[in-house]
Amino acid sequence: MLDLIKLIKHHGYQAINDIRKAKLMDTHRGFPVIDEAKYSGNWQDVADCCPVKAISLNPVAVDLGKCIFCGECEKISNGAIEFTNEVKLASSNREGLIISSGNNYDIYSKEAVKSKKEIHKLFGRSLKLRQVSAAGCNGCEMELGACGNVNFDMGRFGIDFTASPRHADGIVFTGPVSKNMAPALLDAYKSIAAPKIVIAVGACAISGGLFAESGQINRSVLDEIKIDLYVSGCPPHPLTFINAVLDFLGIK
Repeated sequence: MLDLIKLIKHHGYQAINDIRKAKLMDTHRGFPVIDEAKYSGNWQDVADCCPVKAISLNPVAVDLGKCIFCGECEKISNGAIEFTNEVKLASSNREGLIISSGNNYDIYSKEAVKSKKEIHKLFGRSLKLRQVSAAGCNGCEMELGACGNVNFDMGRFGIDFTASPRHADGIVFTGPVSKNMAPALLDAYKSIAAPKIVIAVGACAISGGLFAESGQINRSVLDEIKIDLYVSGCPPHPLTFINAVLDFLGIK
């Protein structure tokens, strides 16, 4: 026991102290800034280069619910679309993920995720989540797993993943929702007692991502599931997920 105490003292506190102010390296692609004046070419060419049709025109906008952050639009537009390293990329409504020209990150990061008093009262001190991979590639799943490691330590906020939906307060699903996984996702959702929350994580979960037009996808099951929080990314960084949940729960 004494050796363990000495070891803990030697290593010190490993987790990120202030999860809210943590910054990523400049090469990380996060919140997009759009300046139409920087590009004099045909914006349709920029829209056509996107493999997931995340770019719309008039005005130019990037749908973070579809975006896989490949960076092709940034190259073709000569920086008129520029991805910053800002990590708050979530919204409590689907429309809030559409970032148009002139969007201010500071305003977006404060207003995109809406918190409710009843949500904070119910889950603000303890939130147990069941994670379901609905045909995901394991990218989002790995990042969610990292949320609980010594570096990010999501559990210090009372937020943990649980092994059974029977023990959960909500569900986190990843992947585009295949035909085979649609019934399993619905079963897991129905197994969680009300009140419950639903979090869609990653481009595939939010819009189908690269697999949106596949014949093996069955997203009609989402008609029966009310999504409370959308966390964009491909995959989302652990800081993106943790900050989104803290904002949703109203934890400061």
